Amino acid sequence: MIMKLAVIGHPIKQSKSPFMHTIWLGELGISGSYEAKDILPEALAGEVKALVKGGYDGWNVTIPHKEAIIPLLDEVDEQAAVLGAVNTVIVKDGRLIGKNTDGTGFMKSLLLKRTAVDIAGSRVCIIGAGGAAKGIAGALVPYQPKSLSIANRTVSKGERLLNSLIINGEKSALTMDEAEAQLDEFDIVINTTSVGMVPDTDQTPINMTRVKKNSLAADIIYNPLQTAFLKQASEGGADTLNGVGMFVYQGATAFEEWTGEKPDAEKMIKRISESIGGT
Repeated sequence: MIMKLAVIGHPIKQSKSPFMHTIWLGELGISGSYEAKDILPEALAGEVKALVKGGYDGWNVTIPHKEAIIPLLDEVDEQAAVLGAVNTVIVKDGRLIGKNTDGTGFMKSLLLKRTAVDIAGSRVCIIGAGGAAKGIAGALVPYQPKSLSIANRTVSKGERLLNSLIINGEKSALTMDEAEAQLDEFDIVINTTSVGMVPDTDQTPINMTRVKKNSLAADIIYNPLQTAFLKQASEGGADTLNGVGMFVYQGATAFEEWTGEKPDAEKMIKRISESIGGT
């Protein structure tokens, strides 16, 4: 059997998903292909039908389709349903099943930098309230951070995300300006927006110059490896975490869902970093 896999999003040319999954298919001796498909929001429903008709076994979902794809699926797992965001689709017996591997991927990466105890004592700020923010917030809450703030241009979207979660600690929805003003209060700041991604590498969602020393700034963007957001944070004395780990770990979980095989994620983190231009 030849597997047909893909990633859908807009824009998509910057994605390293085809590079990663094609290597894994080869390493594990699986016949198949993985391609990137640039799909405009208004074309999503028709293109999903075309993927099914074309015999695809599954696909990853990235910006801006993580929320919009849900009504087009036959089934959504519990976490993805609660969060309202899907990043992985599995085609099983003609049915489309949606899952969210963003959160678990991010937490695996975060735990390389901070222990569970560290996270439990931390004040966390997530920048953005879209599909990726939903996955990360949902995975973060069981670690019981001291407080969780969501900063977004539309505050009501941040409020909705916080209200969808059972949070024991303090919680607050902030404007971007408020997050910037309170920056020195946060122990972990996570950018889940696409601001700063190639080609707009000089942009940052908030100014990070007031970052708390020895705090952690994490960016889910992996190209470039060091975004303007991370550069400012590093210059302010913060530890930094780029998006390569999350990208690889969420991809590895999706790959296992499709194929039943476990790929080598650690080796891939190094390969992705090198392919982008890091070490």
